[in-house]
Amino acid sequence: MRIVIAGAHGKIARHLGAMLVERGDAVLGLIRNPDHAEDLRADGVEPQLADLEQVDAARLAALLSGVDAAVFAAGAGPGSGAPRKDTVDRAASALLADACERAEIRRFLQVSSMGTTRPNPPGVDPVFGAYLDAKRAAEDDLRSRDLDWTILRPGRLTDDPPTGRVTLAESVGRAEVTRADVAAVLLALLDEPAVSRRALELVNGEIPIPEALRVALV
Repeated sequence: MRIVIAGAHGKIARHLGAMLVERGDAVLGLIRNPDHAEDLRADGVEPQLADLEQVDAARLAALLSGVDAAVFAAGAGPGSGAPRKDTVDRAASALLADACERAEIRRFLQVSSMGTTRPNPPGVDPVFGAYLDAKRAAEDDLRSRDLDWTILRPGRLTDDPPTGRVTLAESVGRAEVTRADVAAVLLALLDEPAVSRRALELVNGEIPIPEALRVALV
């Protein structure tokens, strides 16, 4: 397969890109900072400069020739304000979905966040609230499209070593999950058409990832 990853220099995306390359897939990594290109090449990922806050859908679709599936793993990141939560976490996801529709790429995985299924709690930090609003809107946009989408909502992310064991379901309790385990679950989801048009929450748990995926499909 040939997979495109938006936000390819992010921590989850770096794990996923390396996993895909290791199993023999070709990976196109979308980045906005040219300084990140060498890191991707070292991972075996083909870097492609594409600022998702600037490029239009037609230009982006032209870059996706031969791609079989897309993963949206971009985010404005820590330290960014509310406006960029909207332009990256919402608008860039919608842009990639637009480009996939134009390029006739049906499989689309979106990395979202827990907390999008209910209103923001009273007194939430305004920037975090904007982040949740953006993720919620990105999910709503994706649900409206005729794509084979899957939404993954991880719990609180850590950089701990991967465990290979998770809890994966439509609703789970709040807990942590390693970024490497998120990437491993994304890898598994890419190969499972039965999770199309479903949203799943993810935290670390006791069940090996392949079994956790089977349980989630029941």
